[in-house]
Amino acid sequence: MNKSKMFSIVMALFVAISVLSACTGSNNSSSNSDNSSKNSNTPTANSANSSGDYQDYSGGFPEKVMLEIPVYERAFEGWNVTDNYYTRWVQQEFGDKYNIDVKYVPITRTSEVTDYEQLLASHKAPDIIFHYDMPQALAYYGEEVMQELDYDEIAYYAPTYWKNMSSTIEKYGSVDGNKVFFFANRPSADNFTTLVRKDWVEQAGMKVEDLTSLEKFNEMLAKWKEAGLGVGGGNLLQNNYNFNYAFRDWPIDGKERALYSDLSVADLTSPATERYLRNLNYQYNNGMIDKEFYLRNDEAKTKAEFVAGKTGTFAFYLTSNTDVISATLVNNPDAEFAVLPPTASVPEGFQPQGRAYWPFGFIMGINYESSAEERRAVWMYLEWMSQPDNLFFLQNGVEGQNYTLDSDGIAVKAADFAGESKLSNNNNKDYWGLVTEMAEYASPELTRKSYIRNWAPPGYEYLAEDMLKYYDETAEYRTPDALFTIVLEKVNEYKADLNSLFQELYVKCVLSPEGEFDATYEAAKKTYLNAGYQEILDEKQKAIDAGQYN
Repeated sequence: MNKSKMFSIVMALFVAISVLSACTGSNNSSSNSDNSSKNSNTPTANSANSSGDYQDYSGGFPEKVMLEIPVYERAFEGWNVTDNYYTRWVQQEFGDKYNIDVKYVPITRTSEVTDYEQLLASHKAPDIIFHYDMPQALAYYGEEVMQELDYDEIAYYAPTYWKNMSSTIEKYGSVDGNKVFFFANRPSADNFTTLVRKDWVEQAGMKVEDLTSLEKFNEMLAKWKEAGLGVGGGNLLQNNYNFNYAFRDWPIDGKERALYSDLSVADLTSPATERYLRNLNYQYNNGMIDKEFYLRNDEAKTKAEFVAGKTGTFAFYLTSNTDVISATLVNNPDAEFAVLPPTASVPEGFQPQGRAYWPFGFIMGINYESSAEERRAVWMYLEWMSQPDNLFFLQNGVEGQNYTLDSDGIAVKAADFAGESKLSNNNNKDYWGLVTEMAEYASPELTRKSYIRNWAPPGYEYLAEDMLKYYDETAEYRTPDALFTIVLEKVNEYKADLNSLFQELYVKCVLSPEGEFDATYEAAKKTYLNAGYQEILDEKQKAIDAGQYN
């Protein structure tokens, strides 16, 4: 059996672990009489065929096609995600050319699954259904809200995109023998990092390079408190449960990893989570972190604390036009910044572990209610965006306004440009992210230079350089999640309730007095296990004992 077929089988068997309860039953039988933007065909009628009889739309569709594209709404101040210089440019350069009305549908980044489920239930979902994590993408598949794809059709209407992504699509895009997923490219890099107030570190009598362990980081936080500088930042754990990697044993125990690693259900009961929560409890009780961390449930709230000079750390995606540094300087003109070393979160004796990405960015499917014309318009949109000139424009803007070219041909962003063609605060990634997760150039060397250009605010190139250095240094400790090769029915049954319960219990553990942590944590574990987590662990352990995972 080849690897592609094996992965398809694994994915098919894995579907049940992620099916959401928000859409009950099969969507194939749902009425769409109130859906004005989609035709009323069933998914079967709309599914791509393999006849090879494809109409040429290079001169435009004979009748106007409404193409609805999802775009993340991140609440960037002054930015309208559905109507801006670039959405209008796309309409002019792509939509008008092919008789397509391009409409952008906002998806709230912090509640995207809820947004999608509501849009699907009301038959108003965009033509593309996407997510970054395979478990949730499989959940959408399990709800039967995605069409089966015809690879020949993609290749016909999007030859450049297909050339770039065909091997990934063919390897990872099938579930239960059905071709359903297509992807954005993901180069091996990451711009998620944590800023630290370098001036605070030095006022505490330390250096950033001294933060070689969690113990050293806690020592620094204690000195911050003593000096009246501020506290460490914090936020509510939600949506993506990979918080305890730095507290796990190394080398990895494959069976333990398979038992507890799960993006769908939070782990509360493992030794790694106990270590994580015990440290958080220590930090909280000693006034070392934001006392109201549990109220910071989106990036804007954690950012506001950092900008105001109340917290000295802030985790986010670093981009050249981020306003977090400039905004902080308004309130604290002498502020200095550094990238927090990954070792600062790692207890002595442990390693800076992390979750490795799969080799793709967005995981996408076609809405089951999209017509054949709308589906083909999606392929044409991806093809148009895959053209180097168009992609470069979306990523960098207007030459002479948003950027200038350096001697290497790399776009150098203009500092503080605020004209009509201003890029969004993450360099328009929520638009071009449909084809690639990172901007790339002709060679790895130029691409690396471009990362620094795109990720570093002018004058802060050292932040991107340090971030890349740390990424390379910790590469051996990044590993992908395990995949089970059987259906884990208990995960699907309990995950919604457990994730809500987890937030309540973990916050209770953190807020408990230090002397009561052990009792509080033991009670929380018992409650969590009795609420269904024990059944999940039992089901997983049975599969692990049978070797039904990889």
